[in-house]
Amino acid sequence: QDWIDTEFRSLWITATMLIVFGVGVVGVLVEAFAPRSTRHLAQVVLSVATIVIAFVALVITGDSAGVTVGGTVAVDDPTRFMQGALLLLGLLGLFVMADRLGGETADAFTPLGAASPGSNLEAQAARKGWSTTEVFPLALFALAGMLLFPAANDLLTMFVALELLSLPLYLMSGLARRRRLLSQEAALKYFVLGAFASAFLLMGSALLYGVAGAVDYKTLGEAVRTVPGQEWLILAGLMLVIIGLLFKVAAVP
Repeated sequence: QDWIDTEFRSLWITATMLIVFGVGVVGVLVEAFAPRSTRHLAQVVLSVATIVIAFVALVITGDSAGVTVGGTVAVDDPTRFMQGALLLLGLLGLFVMADRLGGETADAFTPLGAASPGSNLEAQAARKGWSTTEVFPLALFALAGMLLFPAANDLLTMFVALELLSLPLYLMSGLARRRRLLSQEAALKYFVLGAFASAFLLMGSALLYGVAGAVDYKTLGEAVRTVPGQEWLILAGLMLVIIGLLFKVAAVP
């Protein structure tokens, strides 16, 4: 009974994140099996409904707080405030992505992501009214990473959240309808810089783990105050983590 109560509490606290991530998986299945003519409407309705339901779940679970999932996720009032803001901004972003601007298909993305820019295949896809509807589950996966990031309670969970946020964006940034070559160039540069930043972040996390013997924030905070003679390792680890985060949040370059 105690195990059941613990698992239910974990599911309750993390319901908002699980809903967004779970429906992102459902969106992938819709891409695989739904007819192309119905995908756009299905994906838009599914994505918007997901964010609305996730926001309702965030409000309903507002009194629940604590550390869960083996101590890797911590949810409190500031975390819920940031998650609520992210859901609202995500809903606005979905509406922008779905806008047809008076045309027959969504205007923001290329009609066929696999086609070469300016090719006959891309022009044929545009004439048929196709649209790149896989951007909607990709957006949900990115949003799930954003929701997990403020709830991360250790460096590894923070790294997973950042990668879950970043990987879908690498793809989405290369799918612009206009200026396709520049869009693909931006996607490649974004990917290379993201991988570079991940290396900094992991190396800094490894140094901090070497000092504290753990990666959770509480143990790291105690180690900073109590471990003598390791100040240079702590500073080096913190600097590498901060550099990685600055790259990831596009503060630099």
